[in-house]
Amino acid sequence: MSKVISGLTEGWWMFFDTFWALIFGFILSGAVQAFVSKSQMQSALGDRRPKTIGKASFFGAVSSSCSYAASALAKSLFAKGADFTASMIFMFASTNLVIELGLVLWILIGWQFAAAEFVGGAVMILLLWILLPRLVPEKMVAASRSMVEVPDSMEMASGESISTKIKSRRAWGDAAGYTIGDFTMLRTELVVGFIVAGLASTLVSVSAWRSLFISGHGFLSEIENAIIGPVLAFISFVCSVGNVPLAAALWKGGITFGGVIAFIFADLVAFPLVMIYRKYYGTRLAIRLTLVFWLVMAVSGLVTEEIFKVFSLIPHRHMDLMAMKHFGWNSTTFLNVVALIAAGVIYWLYKSQDQASEDSEYAKDLVCGMQVRKSDAPAVAELDGVTYYFCMVGCKEALLATPEKYIK
Repeated sequence: MSKVISGLTEGWWMFFDTFWALIFGFILSGAVQAFVSKSQMQSALGDRRPKTIGKASFFGAVSSSCSYAASALAKSLFAKGADFTASMIFMFASTNLVIELGLVLWILIGWQFAAAEFVGGAVMILLLWILLPRLVPEKMVAASRSMVEVPDSMEMASGESISTKIKSRRAWGDAAGYTIGDFTMLRTELVVGFIVAGLASTLVSVSAWRSLFISGHGFLSEIENAIIGPVLAFISFVCSVGNVPLAAALWKGGITFGGVIAFIFADLVAFPLVMIYRKYYGTRLAIRLTLVFWLVMAVSGLVTEEIFKVFSLIPHRHMDLMAMKHFGWNSTTFLNVVALIAAGVIYWLYKSQDQASEDSEYAKDLVCGMQVRKSDAPAVAELDGVTYYFCMVGCKEALLATPEKYIK
């Protein structure tokens, strides 16, 4: 029991030290989502030329970091005409090239891991661009495209520039909606991630962790660790930013640098997401996609480790997680106070929105709480004359199955 309490305490202090980074990361993500139109993304991702892949990576990096939302939006882009490879690269960039992930990595494990996120992310996108069209047959993609649902477009044209939106209280209200929606969508993953990481650091001995990873065999160990990283992500059920605390515990437990990076990248092969791929694209394509993703994640982790070894950037392993500053008048406490005030302002802007109006460009997913732009909603349903919008098909199915649970 004392170890359980110690583990929960460890998880709390990990959350305390990363709170400001999470808040500022979500705020920035919400602002960019509100200021960048997704219709522009769709029209820009119609092929897989290098320029298009660059756009897909950029649009993904400035979108929601939620793995579930990213998978749904990628499916929506694909259904509306975007190239399949570009859509998948958008999804990878959306969960692996986002600022909140880098900030939390920096705080919990070190700046080298934050840098490796972006270096390895670039490697992963390059591998996807090369391998995905060759390992996933065009016939399979074409058959899957006929399965996806394309909602009617109801986009409200807006001639406002980004600079105008930044000065607009209404636009910041929209950004607040995305921020609160992303946090609501990810709250379970975040809580589970910190709890699991804290318990793993105290209940699982270092020797137990090391029994999972081959060590002391040079390059062979690096290969095995990079391969097993995504497997651990698959069975951990933790995705998005929530898997970073567990990555810190794995680093403490003895996994290689490349294994940690492969595990972090593997948030998109967590078991629940694989089941979502099956719903979206069918069983055959879901299996093929998962295997290709696993290969790309493992190879990217391995390549990233070799790059960092060349420049002597692999950090020394610490048997404890990064030192927590805890309470006290220090930089962490100061940043947390500022983040808490910012969160209060964002929440006030969110509550002052009028999403109930039929003229509103946005709607709230009643199942998960996420804000969606009506014209870009991956799923739409009408019930008793009222139209509801969802971030993914799974939320739509949940509401239709038990509407009394979500509609007050």
